[in-house]
Amino acid sequence: DNYAFRLLEKNFDLVLAKVPKDAKVAVVSVVGAFRTGKSFLLTLMLRYLRYKTQFEDGGKSSHDWLRYLGDKIYEGNVNSGMEENEQSFQWRGGRQRMTTGISIWSEPFMLAPDLAVLILDTQGLFDNETTMGLTSCIFGLSTLMSSYQIYNVANRIQEDNLQQLALFTEYGRMAVDAQMLQAKEDEEITKSNTDETDEQIKAPFQRLEFLVRDWTEFDESMSDEQMVDAMEEYLNEVLAERTANDLAFTREQIRTCFSDISCWLLPHPGFQVTKLSYDGTIDMIEPLFLRGVSGLMHRVFSDLEPKIINGHFLGAKELGNFVKAYVGMFADGARFPQATTMLEATATANNRNAKEKALDIYNNIMDRACGTHRETTFL
Repeated sequence: DNYAFRLLEKNFDLVLAKVPKDAKVAVVSVVGAFRTGKSFLLTLMLRYLRYKTQFEDGGKSSHDWLRYLGDKIYEGNVNSGMEENEQSFQWRGGRQRMTTGISIWSEPFMLAPDLAVLILDTQGLFDNETTMGLTSCIFGLSTLMSSYQIYNVANRIQEDNLQQLALFTEYGRMAVDAQMLQAKEDEEITKSNTDETDEQIKAPFQRLEFLVRDWTEFDESMSDEQMVDAMEEYLNEVLAERTANDLAFTREQIRTCFSDISCWLLPHPGFQVTKLSYDGTIDMIEPLFLRGVSGLMHRVFSDLEPKIINGHFLGAKELGNFVKAYVGMFADGARFPQATTMLEATATANNRNAKEKALDIYNNIMDRACGTHRETTFL
């Protein structure tokens, strides 16, 4: 079935198994229209994370991370004449799409002893082969999975970008609102849970970053601070109150769905980079793009928050249970699942996580009481 989602559970479990047991997990995803540079951006993201997890400065004070593997970006480059390698998501120039479905990079990155980050690549939206139902499912599923969602748009944030975002996230908001109401009624959420805040309860999703590609209003004379100020001003203009009911409703939907919304404006990398013959030479990339992408990486990964559901920071096992439940409800990718279906899937994952947590606590207590670290087995 071309419209069905199927989780490669064995591969997914292998990735989660690499996360330390006591670590929490953040999930960064990139979504947006096809052929807008998502996979190339993710390749740079992986290079940055490899540098950041190996060197003390973490890419803060220089652009050394761009060249520490050499003067070419060879990872994932499948342009003409390039040798295929598996060190990144694949990318290339041209008009043919690269990614199908949703892919998770095989290695988690440890940004701190207690924080791992997973990177998601998603199929490009709004191509000539993907139905609107499947597009909605890809966007919705990646949003449910992510703690930091990057919405990749071309040139500027247009009204249809906002309307699509509001539509895709509304379904998830309805399900999470219903789940929160049920949790409160069952007294599952109490003030003693130190992981939660009122803001996290109100907003079903966490961080949204509008990433505007090929921005034309920056030049070399501008400082980084001036560019960031311009980004904030632009986002305020886009999300400002409107008198027309439909425009005002769209913006209110987006504000209530995410606890934190920001914007990054990224200049064009240069037309040499978009050619099928591009061999990854960094010197061919426009300097303004390199400045911008360095700033973006620092923003995303300098203060990253773990995935939160019901006010609780998730570890690898808990995240895995939620993802499996969510993929199951999106199995029929031809249409978006009902809010009640999402509620049931979330409740199922919650119950599984509670059961596994209780079992872990019991095992630890028994180990201490009996003076053994043997694994307890239940029939």
